[in-house]
Amino acid sequence: MSFRATVLTLYPEMFPGPLGISLAGKALAEEKWRLETVQIRDFATSKHRMVDDTPAGGGAGMVMKPDVVARAVDSVADERPRLLMSPRGAPLTQKRVRALAEGPGAIILCGRFEGVDERVIEARELEEISIGDYILSGGETAAFVLLDAVVRLLPGVMGNEQSGETESFETGLLEYPHYTRPQAWEGRSIPDVLTSGNHGAIDKWRRAEAERITRERRPDLWEAYQGIRKPK
Repeated sequence: MSFRATVLTLYPEMFPGPLGISLAGKALAEEKWRLETVQIRDFATSKHRMVDDTPAGGGAGMVMKPDVVARAVDSVADERPRLLMSPRGAPLTQKRVRALAEGPGAIILCGRFEGVDERVIEARELEEISIGDYILSGGETAAFVLLDAVVRLLPGVMGNEQSGETESFETGLLEYPHYTRPQAWEGRSIPDVLTSGNHGAIDKWRRAEAERITRERRPDLWEAYQGIRKPK
């Protein structure tokens, strides 16, 4: 059974969007994964198909109604994880991405306005996931990011499966630098070790560079990596 993603959104016309091209698009066309959208507004019962209302206690903006959202979620509920793209969610990590890729798929709710009524998040056990510490207009863009990260790990999607095993975050480190021809460009040359043919030396250089870059750019990752390496 292929990975199946169901996206609950007020803007189904946004999909597949970038997921319809490159690796994800080719895999979608080859049915290595499936994508379907659900229009949340179809589950509104009021005359004007309202999906939101003013926040209890006052304040700016609008909040997505729990009854409408619940009906939308219930229409597709099955054993797949139920995700809510939310800036207050747990940060999306490569570990979580890989776990999703190994599962049957995901139900992804894309919030809008000021957010979703807390009661439906609790009642439908929605797992809140964030792609970064910033605010987007809606969860659709975040859903693109999550699905792109997941789909590329599905069997047969990447031409070279090994390439996914050495990328940033897979080993706890950021990835080492890459080079290709020409040998010299604007006075800058490819490091000699990479053209030496000595694979042991190349592996050692790449590891050292990955550690250096992680230490300099992401001290949080470096600290975690050091913790992994320490004997328990």
